[in-house]
Order: sequence, then C-alpha cells, then structure tokens
Amino acid sequence: MNSLTLVPLHGIPEVGTGDVLASFIADAADEQGTPLQHGDCVVVTQKIVSKAEGRVVQIDPEDREARRRLVESESVRVLRRRGDSLIVETKHGFVCAAAGVDISNIAEGWAALLPVDGDKSAKRIRDGLRAARAVEVGVVISDTFGRAWRRGQTDVAIGVSGIAAMLDLRGSTDTQGRELVVTEIAVADEIAGAAELVMGKSAGVPVAVVRGLDPAWFHESSVRELIRAPADDMFR
Repeated sequence: MNSLTLVPLHGIPEVGTGDVLASFIADAADEQGTPLQHGDCVVVTQKIVSKAEGRVVQIDPEDREARRRLVESESVRVLRRRGDSLIVETKHGFVCAAAGVDISNIAEGWAALLPVDGDKSAKRIRDGLRAARAVEVGVVISDTFGRAWRRGQTDVAIGVSGIAAMLDLRGSTDTQGRELVVTEIAVADEIAGAAELVMGKSAGVPVAVVRGLDPAWFHESSVRELIRAPADDMFR
C-alpha cells in the first residue's frame, strides 16, 4: 500500500436539523484548497449526522434518572450496570456505553442519539457528494467507543457506504506461507480511528478525508459485518 494522507476539513458550519451535510463537506473541501478526489474516504462524526437528521432530544443534564430512561429507550438490553454507568446493546446491535447517548459538543440541555441507520446515513452523504462534485468516494460515519479489554477510547465505524467494513483474509497466507484461519481486519474501524487523529475531540473538526486507500476496498458493504453475533461472543 502507498502512504496515506489525512485531511481535516475546517469550516464546517454549525449543523441543524435538515441541513445537507454533503453540501457542507464539498464546500469546505473546496474552500480550503483540498477538493474531494475519486477514491477518497470521507469520515463524518456521528454528532453532526445526528444533528442533521434530527436525532437530538432535550434533557436536563443534572437529571440522572431521565438520562437513564433515555439510554434504556435506545437499548434492547442492559448488559452491565455499575452505578450510573450502563453498558448496553443498542437497537443496531452495537455494544457500548450509554447507547451512544451523548451530551458533549452539543448545546446545553440537549443530547444526541445515534442515527437510526448509519449505513443509510453514510449512503445519503455519498450520494450527495456524487451529485455535488461528481466524485466517487467512500463514506464512514464514526463515533467514539471504549474497548472491553483496554483503557481509553477510539473512534469506530457506525455506518459505511462504498467502502469495506471488513477485510477478510481467511484462506490467504502469511509471509511464511501459512494459511490465515481467523484473520479479519476491521478496515472501517481503522479508517475511523485514523481520521480521529486529525479531527480531535475538542477542535471542532467533524469531518476528515482519508486519501490513498487500496482501491480494492471501495465496494458496497455494511457496518453490520463488524457486529459479532451473540453466539460467537464469549463475553456477553
């Protein structure tokens, strides 16, 4: 693989319900002199997607009971509970803290919920960019998740369009000629994590472009490929 280039997109305006993110993204890329190119992958943070889709609700940040009810309403089951902290399975199948309900980087008294269907959200942006600039790109919707076995958080994919979610290497061979039996690479998660390095959590940069990815990775996919089935989950 060639080297990768990570391009943060500055100048994305404050997003509200009904705004067309593809227009904001294309304009921002043009205005900073880094127009989108064929084969780019555009990574968009969940927060602005949720705002554009109206997935925001009013909530008193001091009302812990109201927040608990909101988290449970976005969940299909609670897996772990410690004090006010909940680890749940969302309606999408994600296992995460607080069902992705987030009160950071949003106006006081409001919370952002995960998009109803991250793949559809990604496709809407991808189709919009194709219409606006005649470019074929992949799109990843990203969000910040913790990891069960490691401290700290990283960005992962919660929606994809036009880019592989998973790279299945089973059946291929390693450098020693041995067959790979279980190796599957979470490509979309790695793209999301790389993009976060130039977006940051407090810099106000909600979109980044990852340039130089393997052309073979650009095809239809679904974030559902990244969700481990309960039957295969040794820890649920």
